[in-house]
Amino acid sequence: MTTHVFQNRWMPYLLLLPSIILVIVFFIVPAVQSIELSLYRVHAFSGRRIFVGLENFERLFQSEEYLGSVGVTAMFVAFVVVVGLSLSLLLAVGANQPIKGFGVYRTLLIWTYALSPAVAGAIWLLLTDPTIGPLPHYLETFGIAFNRNTNSTHALLFVSLAATWKMLGYNVVFFLAGLRNIPVDVKEASALDGANAWTRFWRITFPLLTPTTLFLLIMNTLYAAFQTFGLIDLTTWGGPGRATNILIYQLYKDGFVNANRIGSASAQSILLLVLVAVLTIIQFRVVGRRAFYQ
Repeated sequence: MTTHVFQNRWMPYLLLLPSIILVIVFFIVPAVQSIELSLYRVHAFSGRRIFVGLENFERLFQSEEYLGSVGVTAMFVAFVVVVGLSLSLLLAVGANQPIKGFGVYRTLLIWTYALSPAVAGAIWLLLTDPTIGPLPHYLETFGIAFNRNTNSTHALLFVSLAATWKMLGYNVVFFLAGLRNIPVDVKEASALDGANAWTRFWRITFPLLTPTTLFLLIMNTLYAAFQTFGLIDLTTWGGPGRATNILIYQLYKDGFVNANRIGSASAQSILLLVLVAVLTIIQFRVVGRRAFYQ
């Protein structure tokens, strides 16, 4: 192993300094401010603060609207992660086949990730519009009256599908990279031993993909919890009713729309961060034990 020694002992710290500054300015300082504001009731116009301790947190756990958002978020995140990873793995396995012309197919699969959540939302708005959208008219031929504007279940399914579609390209790229790194001789040896394609996938290919799967599991969870605000804000505004009012959008409404709830919004940001952190740790503990890194 080659060891590199900096002639100037301060050089490593200087190279790390820009990243450290960014973390301090855009993460640590706002996090400290959120913790502080969560302990106060803040007047929207005068900025006057009244110390209330943990009252903001207590009100959240007593709020039906907030607890409802927790349930909606759980269903939304579960759909995006489970359906998104399953479909991405299926597409990646198909794109990994040595078929002529599949290079173009692989490129097209990546395009969805290049779009912003707002653009993805606009595309799905047009596709599912009850008046001019092709998808509702197609479903109507099967006797399914799809209307995301009035039906709560349809609205949640709509935003879940849009968010899943947006992340497909990202997932496929990493799954393809993982599939390309699996030694061919291992698959050939198992085929000679009589293992069929299904057995080879579940006993060899998928276990060797567990590090990639763990990484994508965490990234998709973070994406669904934090990065889908633009999609919700452009399409459903958390409705109809509160059917698509996920936690990040509830936080936005209390912090910016209902300006008199700044303390509550700060408390929500802390709870959301803690919730996702705990979920990530559980994923590391449960899935990480089964990850095969050799």
